[in-house]
Amino acid sequence: MITAARPFSPAAARPPRVTAVRHLGPNWYATVMGTAVIASAGAGLPLHLPGLRTACTAVWALAGLLLAVLLTARALHWRHHRDQVRAHLLDPATAPFYGCLAMALLSVGGGALVVGRDWIGLRAALALDGVLFVSGTALGLVVAVAVPYLMAVRHRIEPGQASPVWLLSLIPPMVSAANGPLLVPHLPEGQPRETLLFACFALFGLSLLATLVMLPLVFARLLTAGPLPLALTPTLFLVLGPLGQSTTAAGQFADVAPGAVPAPYHEGFAVLSVLYGVPVMGFALLWLGLATAHVVRARRGGMRFAMTWWSFIFPLGTCVTGSEALARHTGLALYGVSAVGLYAVLVAAWATAAVCTARGLLSGVLLAAPAPAPVVPRPATARTT
Repeated sequence: MITAARPFSPAAARPPRVTAVRHLGPNWYATVMGTAVIASAGAGLPLHLPGLRTACTAVWALAGLLLAVLLTARALHWRHHRDQVRAHLLDPATAPFYGCLAMALLSVGGGALVVGRDWIGLRAALALDGVLFVSGTALGLVVAVAVPYLMAVRHRIEPGQASPVWLLSLIPPMVSAANGPLLVPHLPEGQPRETLLFACFALFGLSLLATLVMLPLVFARLLTAGPLPLALTPTLFLVLGPLGQSTTAAGQFADVAPGAVPAPYHEGFAVLSVLYGVPVMGFALLWLGLATAHVVRARRGGMRFAMTWWSFIFPLGTCVTGSEALARHTGLALYGVSAVGLYAVLVAAWATAAVCTARGLLSGVLLAAPAPAPVVPRPATARTT
């Protein structure tokens, strides 16, 4: 007996939830990082616009919600798609993105003390930041060791494959260094405060020196192998991450050092924040111009939206917070103006990426299986008789 075919139903065509997360990679945590930095950077602006802090608190709450959703979805991914988990770890282009989880935890935790306390109270904000700081720092240290180890012993990397994405495994300790000082004033005076501050300073050095080793590879790849593929061009902005975040961290050290370490060390931190931050932010502006030029070229060449567009957000946000730190410690209006201008660009970039991501989720494009690489036929060779 032949029955009539059922009419096509879009709802019936949707894959089950467990199947839908099969291709949900660790790069999705960049949406949390980018959203959280909007809140933290906005709260530190040298402006007193009505409603600005409330808006920043709402954005922080959104980042917390995104983090909870992604943690749940990724837990399903790990449980039901372990073959994909292994494939991600063995892929040199994907493995560094595991650093995004650590940075997402740290960013939401730091935002709890910066703006979230307005809604959830200081005690809850301290508890939340404490848990996320410890877990994010521990995970960041694991990633900073494990991913370079895998790249050395398991991945097969050609000289021309150097990518700014590699920095993602090395930046989490710097994010810990920038967020840890927020907890220092809430610890008992003496050894606890001093220990945490110097631990953050050690994380600062760990990430900075590792980044200085990696950056020449990225720059040399650009000069010797040409521009990155169109879809990867936005990742050039990732270089701004360690630059802006280290300047932010140096400023945070100087903010809390007087109540944590004795003289002359607290004076040294104040000097470091300026003598380190000014030249590093100068280089960040140079790289910002270079990366922007590459993105403009790629856009003209047909670059379309991809999740790599979130590479614009968090690194640019660290440049905003770095400029805010220099404005506090130098007293120069120039850095305040720079922070406001960069923040305006940051919000525009975040809104664009957020709208495109929502559109891609609704259409199912962003969670679909990646298209197979095209098969290039071997050229025919003429036979001679």
